[in-house]
Parts: sequence; structure tokens; C-alpha cells
Amino acid sequence: MPETEDLIELARTVRRDVIEMVCSAGSGHPGGSLSVVEILVTLFFDRMRLDVERPHQEERDRFVLSKGHACPALYSVLARRGFFEPSELLTLRSLGSRLQGHPDMRKLPFLEASTGSLGHGLGISVGLARGLRLKGLDKRVYCLMGDGELQEGSIWESAMTAAHHRLGNLVAVVDRNRVQLDGRVETVMDVEPLRDKWLAFGWNVAEADGHDFDSLGEGFRRCESENSPGVLIAHTVKGKGVSFMEDTCLWHGACPDGDQRKAALREIGGAENAR
Repeated sequence: MPETEDLIELARTVRRDVIEMVCSAGSGHPGGSLSVVEILVTLFFDRMRLDVERPHQEERDRFVLSKGHACPALYSVLARRGFFEPSELLTLRSLGSRLQGHPDMRKLPFLEASTGSLGHGLGISVGLARGLRLKGLDKRVYCLMGDGELQEGSIWESAMTAAHHRLGNLVAVVDRNRVQLDGRVETVMDVEPLRDKWLAFGWNVAEADGHDFDSLGEGFRRCESENSPGVLIAHTVKGKGVSFMEDTCLWHGACPDGDQRKAALREIGGAENAR
């Protein structure tokens, strides 16, 4: 198990990567990528059972990034975990690159689904979890969703299906940053009472500080169950780590200019890497 200090430094590296990738591409989604950094680092470096040398082996946990627009953070974590060279990160959104604006499972290892159309990832994850059960494989499926995504009706159909089949090998994570594309979630369409909704649908529910590794670890332990699907509501800040990006929809899909890039890297701790 990695030390907490190591995970914190990894998160800092991922945040630097996100800023550099989006700026190199001239487009992307920094806000929602920065809010999921600690969640992804926890999963890929501490929680999930995987083998970098054999990314498609049957004996592995599965991961689905339902909020596919946050792929810069996922690409960074995959690279830093060893699935491909970090130098490839700066090809984000380039013609012919494996790192498209949303994840493409045909291009990269350890991707279970091509995602980006919000509301689809949980249904895909339910199918994966059900398939693993039918095969007798004792592995988990983790699905990371946005809180604005919970406005999609297909999410709740999938939630009902997972509970009906008692898919204890399925864990959903809600990136509860309270901000979506064009406003605050409670203004666009409120999803509260969130904990009570998941409980009513038959899920095991835990909550955590989505930027604290100890809290995330404990939250995963509390929501995982053999008898019912689990959901971890991770309370996060959109744009976390860059003060002018935090808690606003303005940086959902905007690219920093040169001065903003340097300011962001200084705050994260990457000023020495500024070009």
C-alpha cells in the first residue's frame, strides 16, 4: 500500500499533467478533471487489482469513466501507473492520437468502455458486474460519475437493476462537485436528497472527502458489500488545486491562456516545469 505522502505527490503530478495537456491541446475539460484526481489515484494506485503487463487479463478489476470528459485526469493516471509513456500525454486531442477528447477503448489498454455520452457508464458497469458474476469471477467494477450526470434517467434505471441483481461487486463513485456545464447542479436540476435516493434504490451508501486519501479509503471500505451494490459520494471541488478554477462552471470546458497556465502550475507546485 503506498504511503499517503506518495499519493499526495502523485495527485500533484496528475494536476500538473491535466493543465499541460489541456494547454497543449488548446481545448479540454480542466474543471471536472481536477475534481476527480484523488479518486482516480486512490483507485489505480491503492484500490483496484490490476496488472500493467497484462491489462486485459480476466483476473482484474474493471473501471468505467462515465464522465468521459474528465479523461485528461484518467490518461495521466494511466500513464503514471505505467500503461504508457507520460510523454504521450501532450498528444491529447491531436489527430491520430490515442488520447482523444473522450476515452476510446479501442486505442488504450485497461479501458472497458468508450464513454462521454452522460448517463451510459453505470448501465455499462452493471452489465460488466453481472457478467463477472455469471463467470464466477470475484472481481469488482468501479464506475465514476458526475453529480450533474445523475439528472439522467438512465442512471436510476441502472441503479434499480443493480440492486435487483444484488451486484455486490459493483461500486459507483459520484464526483459531488456541485457544478456542471452551465451552472450549479441545484440550479439546473437538483439531485438531492442524494444519499436517501441511493438508499431507497437498495444501495449501500458512504460519503467521503473526495480530496482526502484517508477519507476516500475509509469510504470505499464502508460502501463495498458482498450483498448489494455500493456508492461512494465523494465531496469534491470543481477545479481543485487552481484557485481561479475552483467551484465555477467557467472552467468546465475552457483552456487557460499562457499566463493562466503559469499561474495554475505555480499553485499546484509545478512552476519549475513552465515553458
